[in-house]
Amino acid sequence: MFVFLSKLLDLLLSPLSWGLLLGVAGLVVRRRRARLAAWLQGLGLLVLYLFSTQPVATGLQRWVEAGVVSTYRPEEVYDAVIVLGGAVDSSATERSGLPEYNQPVERILRGFELLRSGHARNVLLAAGTLDMRPEALVEADVLARQLRMWGIEPERIFTEKRSRNTRENAVESERIIRKQGWTRLVLVTSAAHMPRALGTFEAVGLKPDTLAVDVRAHEWDLHSASWQPRASNLSAGTDALRELFGRLVYRLRGWA
Repeated sequence: MFVFLSKLLDLLLSPLSWGLLLGVAGLVVRRRRARLAAWLQGLGLLVLYLFSTQPVATGLQRWVEAGVVSTYRPEEVYDAVIVLGGAVDSSATERSGLPEYNQPVERILRGFELLRSGHARNVLLAAGTLDMRPEALVEADVLARQLRMWGIEPERIFTEKRSRNTRENAVESERIIRKQGWTRLVLVTSAAHMPRALGTFEAVGLKPDTLAVDVRAHEWDLHSASWQPRASNLSAGTDALRELFGRLVYRLRGWA
């Protein structure tokens, strides 16, 4: 139930949803309160415009990535690198029959590099699915197949396929880690996701080093910033808002 509610809240946390709801509200009250309707529709357009601009999107990205520090130690040989899911486009993968990736593909790339270079002996792929179909692809299986195609030995690849969110990533991973007796760990995920992910793993008793990837925030100033609305900015800002809200929910529930 919590997973379903979290996805519903994700929809409501989208500035696109806010703009559309304000526009619909304006249409509903237009006949009786024309001035209020104009204000609501104007506010809806303003929300869509602002969140579609580079300064707002970049500001939110910088906020969500602020203070993220990688504690990965190049001189260390880790028992395992924990790679969190979110990189595979399952629908596209089903259509093509080959691994197809979303923006955070750096997660599996960094994990592979640590394995190939000998900085990690094993990899734990923590990535389940929300798809309830019996034939649905499980991301951990897709990533494991990719690593085998890249030459990583199957005995070094461990999968956690039951999780549906970050909390379950940590809970299910802890069971595997305890069974394997691993102590030296490094956690790989996106920079924006790292604070919540690390807090969740620490809450179940694990103390991994961190390697933040998929860094999206960049420097900008008012002189060089573009105020032209773009769908990519709207998407980036929405992702940042969802992550910030996710951190709040996890703290309130005592998960991180």
